[in-house]
Amino acid sequence: MSSRAILQFLTVVLIWGTTWIVIKFQLGSVNPSWSVTYRFATGGMALLAWCAIKGLPLTVPRHALPFLVLLGLFQFVMNFNFVYRSELYIPSGIPAVAFALLMVPNAILAWAFLGRKVSGRFVLGSALGIVGVGLLFAQQLSLPGSRADTLLGLGLVVAGILSASIANVMQASPKALTFPPITGLGWAMLIGAGMNAVLATLVAGPPQFDPAPSYWLGFLYLGVVASALAFALYFDLVRQMGPAEAAWTGVLIPMIAMAISTVVEDFQWTVMAIAGCVLALVGMVIALRQPAPKPATAR
Repeated sequence: MSSRAILQFLTVVLIWGTTWIVIKFQLGSVNPSWSVTYRFATGGMALLAWCAIKGLPLTVPRHALPFLVLLGLFQFVMNFNFVYRSELYIPSGIPAVAFALLMVPNAILAWAFLGRKVSGRFVLGSALGIVGVGLLFAQQLSLPGSRADTLLGLGLVVAGILSASIANVMQASPKALTFPPITGLGWAMLIGAGMNAVLATLVAGPPQFDPAPSYWLGFLYLGVVASALAFALYFDLVRQMGPAEAAWTGVLIPMIAMAISTVVEDFQWTVMAIAGCVLALVGMVIALRQPAPKPATAR
């Protein structure tokens, strides 16, 4: 990876590693769909404000609108509604761990729709990463009395992963290069916020809001930092590296999320969980390691 990509990769990991616990504090008196609405309305406005400050276009071509509607639906409506609701049933660190598997559908969809091939090294590393994530799941599934809630929570996470994967591959498609990326992302977030507002009204009634600082500071952080900034960096990584490779951010994110969950939610580490983390990290190194350049031959 280039130095720019490494910096973006680590920044995304550090930001998204903290979001899972912040999401936990968004749950309670406010319906999750309204919380998602506020998050992406804030994120979309932040991105367009940045465009205005930097003199970037504030509009996108008309032909880009169907693409942005679908991107908003899969990434900012379906994905996050599933994820927010999953945390009603399982600790916040577990959805973060599950999203480490995003590399798998990303690789499959990128191969099927974009013709991107994966190397044997990537397949081996991904297999190790999947086993590592499986060890982390095994710990949660073994907890007494929580199997039904855990399975429901994990089912919601899987639905969120598939939605996010479709959006990831869309961002790597040629169509995504036909309009300004930051402007397009801002409008996709605002379109997603609009759809979330409709959904929230249907399932929860009029807008709900919690005046507690932990709530409104949380959605400001999620909107500006974890959405506007992090998604701009992440989707640029997708275009630089490819959807499967960029999704390896999801392997480091759980390490941070589960460390926070240990302090805040009393998440209990076991030998199996630690082994899963180590195995996943080894898999990431193998999958993302660049092959050594071939020596030049005399001509």
